[in-house]
Amino acid sequence: MQTQGYFDLRFEVARDAFAELFADPQERGAALCVQVGGETVLDLWAGVADKDGQEAWHSDTILNLFSCTKTFASVTLLQLVGEGKLELDAPVARYWPEFAAAGKERISVRQVLCHRAGLPAIRAALPAEALYDWEAMTTALAAEKPWWTPGEAHGYAPITYGWLVGELIRRVEGRGPGASIVARVARPLGLDFHVGLADEEFHRVAHIARAKGNMGDAAAQRLLKCMMTEPNSLSTRSFTNPPSIMTSTNKPEWRRMQQPAANGHGNARSLAGFYAGLLDGQLLDGELLAELTREHARGDDLTLLTATRFGLGCMLDEPDVANATYGMGRYAFGHPGAGGSTGFADPERELAFGFVTNTLGPYVLMDPRAQKLARVVKECLG
Repeated sequence: MQTQGYFDLRFEVARDAFAELFADPQERGAALCVQVGGETVLDLWAGVADKDGQEAWHSDTILNLFSCTKTFASVTLLQLVGEGKLELDAPVARYWPEFAAAGKERISVRQVLCHRAGLPAIRAALPAEALYDWEAMTTALAAEKPWWTPGEAHGYAPITYGWLVGELIRRVEGRGPGASIVARVARPLGLDFHVGLADEEFHRVAHIARAKGNMGDAAAQRLLKCMMTEPNSLSTRSFTNPPSIMTSTNKPEWRRMQQPAANGHGNARSLAGFYAGLLDGQLLDGELLAELTREHARGDDLTLLTATRFGLGCMLDEPDVANATYGMGRYAFGHPGAGGSTGFADPERELAFGFVTNTLGPYVLMDPRAQKLARVVKECLG
């Protein structure tokens, strides 16, 4: 498999490590971009983008980045905080009055951002088409009772996060959350990043498919067992209600919607560019960046059934936890996406990292492919 793109000679070993991914015959397409001190040192792509393996991955190929989208949403909301339009410790109900139902009147914006609000799932079964109905989903969340006492535990909100954060953005800005994210984050940095993709861009989107035969690590197997045997559990409901959540990735309706938890579309270049923009102060001032990256939740995750550590809409590094480290430095922050795509920053090295793949792995948090590439990049830096 031919690797295309650019690499600084200091990072030739990292280029080789990227090429080695394709020794696995199931690896379909991928891209890697790394910036150090604002300078691009790796910008690589290889493989195929389409369902049938006939169309090469191109420089401008984009794909669904899944939960990598969450940090873009949280940064947009934090910009509104910086402008005085939102307060982190104000109740969500100040901006969204209906949200106060079912004992949620004291849940704060901050608790929503760091997965401590107790709303990772909806109990009542929803029809598949509800996934694409913004009002239906926000109405259901406004009526939902928290799964635990808000602020006393944390549990990752894989998809409800998008409606919770997105509705706050929409109420304050008066436009769709995807439009706000693009206007505030992507456009100023010149990023090829979209939340609510225009139909004329569909021809550039890589088809997503799962790799077969790999059961993942212990955390992945634990979550899978729960989802197979406990249909009404918090974990199962968070990923399967509406039931279309896990089966819609390649559908036009999914691409078009503005769901800022999981359906951002971009590439490795846009992930690296986003984190470079955070590191150099283009997106948030120092005080708000410190809030974004300060530990707000740590320990057993009630949704993912593994240890997690969160800032405000970003996942913080856990150096001693194999499935929860980016593989770079202890101050790294960012967000993995389902199946392997990952974006993060390492402030110690002034490094911004983006890796994307259309071959979904089975891991719950960090994918070993991205971790290995990050470690090799670290070694190249010395």
